[in-house]
Parts: sequence; C-alpha cells; structure tokens
Amino acid sequence: MTTINIDDVRLDDSERQPCEVWTRVMGYLRPVSEFNKGKKSEFYSRVCFCESKAVKVDSYDIAAE
Repeated sequence: MTTINIDDVRLDDSERQPCEVWTRVMGYLRPVSEFNKGKKSEFYSRVCFCESKAVKVDSYDIAAE
C-alpha cells in the first residue's frame, strides 16, 4: 500500500477547477452564481443551525418507543 502525505500534494491555480455551489430557493435548486447581488450577500451571511446548541437534550427525559 502506498502512503501519500497530504502536505506533499500541491496544486497550481491553473490546475484548479471552480466548484459550483447550488442551494434550495423557493422549493427548487439554483446555482448561487446566478443570484443577484443582494441574494448573494444574504446567502454568504447565513450560519449553520446547530441543534445541540439550541436545546439541552440532557435536561429532558426522552422515552424510547
């Protein structure tokens, strides 16, 4: 088996390929690159919701069904 050290892997900018980001808007998928200036700003200011930070599960008695 060959082991590759990730620190040895380098790409020049000419070797890179842009990644197209899609998101769900009003019930359908759409590429972010097609958004207008305001919608792009709103998209990039979003934060991921973390349920564990919102609710302390330890404080509830959850019955297994």
